[in-house]
Order: sequence, then C-alpha cells, then structure tokens
Amino acid sequence: MLRNLFCIFFTAFWTVLMCTCGMVHALLARRSPAVTFWATPWSAGLLWAGGVKLKVEGIENIPKNQAVIFASNHQSTADIPVLFSILPLNVRFIAKHVLGYVPFLGWYLRLAGFILINRSNRKKAIEQLAHAAERIRAGTSIIAFPEGTRSETGEILPFKKGVFLLALKAGVPICPIAIEGSAQLMPKNSWNIQPGPVHVKIGPPIHTTDYKDEPVKLAEHIRALIIQQNVALGGKGGCAGPSKPTQTPPPLSQPSPPAPP
Repeated sequence: MLRNLFCIFFTAFWTVLMCTCGMVHALLARRSPAVTFWATPWSAGLLWAGGVKLKVEGIENIPKNQAVIFASNHQSTADIPVLFSILPLNVRFIAKHVLGYVPFLGWYLRLAGFILINRSNRKKAIEQLAHAAERIRAGTSIIAFPEGTRSETGEILPFKKGVFLLALKAGVPICPIAIEGSAQLMPKNSWNIQPGPVHVKIGPPIHTTDYKDEPVKLAEHIRALIIQQNVALGGKGGCAGPSKPTQTPPPLSQPSPPAPP
C-alpha cells in the first residue's frame, strides 16, 4: 500500500516537474522541445519508483540515421517509460487525442509535436495520420501500439491496421518490439505496483516496400514476429485474432514476386 501511494504521488509530481521543465526550455530556446530532454529523466524516475529491473535485447537492431515506426505490444501504462528509456532517438508516440487535454502532460505533448489521433472521428483521424506520415518522412521516428489498448491477459491482441497504413504511406520500415513483464508490474486499470523484471526484445526492421497496398498482410506479419519475440521472453504469445490462431505464429514468408508476363 505504501509503495502504491508513493508511486502515485511521485508519478504526478515527477510528470508535472519534467513537463514544466521541458516547456520552459522550449520557450527559452524558441523551438519545439527535444523529447529526450524530458523523456529520459522522466522515464528513469518512474522506472526507479516502480522498482523496475529492465533487461533489453536487440539494441543493435535500432536503425541509425533513418526514421522508423517502432511497433510494440502493450501490456501496461509502464510500457511508455520503458520504451522511452531504451530508444536512443528523438521519438514521438501515437496517442489518443484526449491526452492532449491533460494539464501539463497534454500541454507538453502538443508543444513537442506528439501524434494525437481522434479515433472517434474517422475523417479527422485520416487527416492526422496523413500529417503523421509527413512528419515521419521528414525524419521523425514514431512509437505505436497496434493493439490500440492494453492487454488485460498479457496475450497480444489483434492488431489494428492504422499503424501499417501509416508505414506504407510514409515508406519507412517497421521495427517490431516485444515487451514482457510490465503487466505484472502494473496491471491494466490498477495502481497495484509489483516491482520486478521487465524484458524487452527489439527485432530487426522490416521493410514495407513488398507490402504495397496490403496493410492487413503487413499487420499479420509484424504481429507474428512480435508474438515470436514475446514467447521467446517467456510470454503468452497472441490471443486468437480474426484470421490467425494463438500462441504459435504462422511461418513467416515474404510475399511471392509477381509472375512474369
């Protein structure tokens, strides 16, 4: 109980402090704030408060000098500081637009140019994704959770195709990331903090050029990779999706080349 109360108050205090510092720095520098200026100490503080022991595999797979979309499974709110702490890039998250109205945090997200998507308004969401594609082509890497929500069971949920439409539109690779352990650390809709290990596995980037106009096929391929990585970390794999079975993913193969005329 004491740890839970400490984590709640520390998270609120540390988030307000770091967001304020980031906004003041941006105003003094008269430019959009570098996310790493805020996210690195913010993430380190939250992971320390939660007693997280972080283990990461595949850091060498992070593309250098190239924009990329990092696609990760989503077990807990803790996934956000976990990913911020291991990705040495000036990345942005795709997040629900309602976060933009949260005092301090939302102000910072808007100022720093995070991608806030209004999923309840399809026309608006399409416009926001088009703007996000422009940002990515200009060199901004993005972190996204294709499940669209946190998994309550730890199993990887079916993926929504919006992230993959964005990757195809921007013409950038997707880097699959599997997280395991954050659900035990901080379950969905709970502040019952349980200190412990969180394992992350980063896979090699997957080029999207072979999946032109096939976002569903691309989503299935990336989901199968993340399921494999999650199982390798001791996770539950994936739940039954619309067209794919559970734990053991299907064989991965690139699309066959077109037949000669």
